[in-house]
Amino acid sequence: MRYEGVLTKMKTELTDTVQYYLLFESDFLNLNQVLNKKLSINFLQFQCINCAKQKKVFRSGFCYDCWSSIPQAGDWIMRPELSKAHLGEEDRDLEYEKQSQLQPHVVYLANSSNVKVGVTRRSQVLTRWIDQGAHEAIEIVEVPNRYLAGITEVALKDHVSDKTNWRKMLTNDILDLDLAEEREKLKDFIPEEAKQYYLASNKETEIEFPVLEFPKKVKTLTLKKSAFYEGVLKGIKGQYLIFEDGTAFNVRAHEGYVVQLNVS
Repeated sequence: MRYEGVLTKMKTELTDTVQYYLLFESDFLNLNQVLNKKLSINFLQFQCINCAKQKKVFRSGFCYDCWSSIPQAGDWIMRPELSKAHLGEEDRDLEYEKQSQLQPHVVYLANSSNVKVGVTRRSQVLTRWIDQGAHEAIEIVEVPNRYLAGITEVALKDHVSDKTNWRKMLTNDILDLDLAEEREKLKDFIPEEAKQYYLASNKETEIEFPVLEFPKKVKTLTLKKSAFYEGVLKGIKGQYLIFEDGTAFNVRAHEGYVVQLNVS
């Protein structure tokens, strides 16, 4: 079977095991059905996921012109503490920023290789945990806007990591921890403005990923360096495809790449 289109991050569905989908303009591929089959990836060209022009991708699937101008790429995306919509102050597009920032956000602990703190919109919690390859996760606070979530994350980063060791995540070099206990250790470090939103009773969520075989060592596939790759798909975790020879392909890092896929 042959598929062709612009890569965007895999869509996911949490069932007993996470289901993964690649969505193209006129087609889609359930990647769980490709496990143990040969998959080839052929890089054809770039296409900005915002303006759809065939321009080199700069960051996050956007060409430089889009990345430097559209509200979806504002600094507050990666640094929630810079959010200003609650003050009525515009960064790039106030209406967009109000819609995105002035909604419930969750600060959470996720364990994919080590325990890390993170921020996401309430509506995206499960998606975010899956994208990070977390086998367990728990909410710390649920606040009414992105700014409060951002300053909470900044305060907690002094006491717990905000990074994932992706190599450990992909080799399954992980520990199972009591995240409710880890959350309790951080309670006193939550900023005063967010203390009332502490979630004392929420339970840990466990996530099972479709991996038949974890690699002992990981080597990364970058389509800028190698435009063609073929291998047997052995697993999917986070936003990575894991192949039999230990190759890992980060789909999200290749947003805006037009590819041709062949399954055999």
